[in-house]
Amino acid sequence: MAKREVDIVIISDVHLGTYGCHAKELLKYLKSIKPKMLILNGDIIDIWQFSKSYWPESHMKVVRRILKFVTEGVPVYYLTGNHDEMLRKFTDLNLGSFQLLNKIVLNIDGKKAWIFHGDVFDVTMQHSKWLAKLGAVGYDTLILINSLTNWFLTAIGREKMSFSQKVKAKFKDAVKFINQFEQTAADLAVEKAYSYVICGHIHHAEIREIQSTEQTGSVLYLNSGDWVESLTSLEYNNGDWRVFKFNPDDFKSDADEEDVSDAEDLNAMLDVKVLLERFRQEAE
Repeated sequence: MAKREVDIVIISDVHLGTYGCHAKELLKYLKSIKPKMLILNGDIIDIWQFSKSYWPESHMKVVRRILKFVTEGVPVYYLTGNHDEMLRKFTDLNLGSFQLLNKIVLNIDGKKAWIFHGDVFDVTMQHSKWLAKLGAVGYDTLILINSLTNWFLTAIGREKMSFSQKVKAKFKDAVKFINQFEQTAADLAVEKAYSYVICGHIHHAEIREIQSTEQTGSVLYLNSGDWVESLTSLEYNNGDWRVFKFNPDDFKSDADEEDVSDAEDLNAMLDVKVLLERFRQEAE
């Protein structure tokens, strides 16, 4: 199957190392594209909830696929988020085409794009990190229960459902938080004279023009969503942005063939487990 050429791909909130992560679907997506640039916008690996007892081969294959892009010379920017904030002590790491950063400003066809995860806008993260971590565990548990429920619904021919999306829809504060997050990002981007502001963090994919609160200008706000529920990314190609949403039907004919990077000794993932465990322990 021919790979789709894409100028820029932005992915966030993958949460590798958690039960809610859709690593197999992400791997299929990554195998289907040929990006000129890949931006990993935070929470790719969930070091908060990392456990050596849960690191499936599919999660390791995602890591290997990303490394394959690096070895092929594709610029890969890893921007840190809150769930992988332990990596922030290593920011400005530059290994060939791979860079580890907290944020980045890119010139995209003459327009400045301000790209960062977005947890800086989260008051809970700033003042009650223990509460945020507790919420993350609760969210992952909800996703696990939701997965089991959806398996049963699929088995009896019923439509899948999303518990967390229903919860968000029920609470006005959740919608209010998303709106405030987007407006804050837009206000700062207008103030800095950026054309684009690109975030992750809130697991809500979006592309829309937002006017600043002071009515001094507008900016194109973009959010890449997540690979826990939405299964979305941002793609920029031929001057246009779009939200890509994974659809299993589009990949049914795509053979899940193993390539060299997949066939490598996956027992080496133990080294990754040890490394992540050290990050987690240092953060406690």
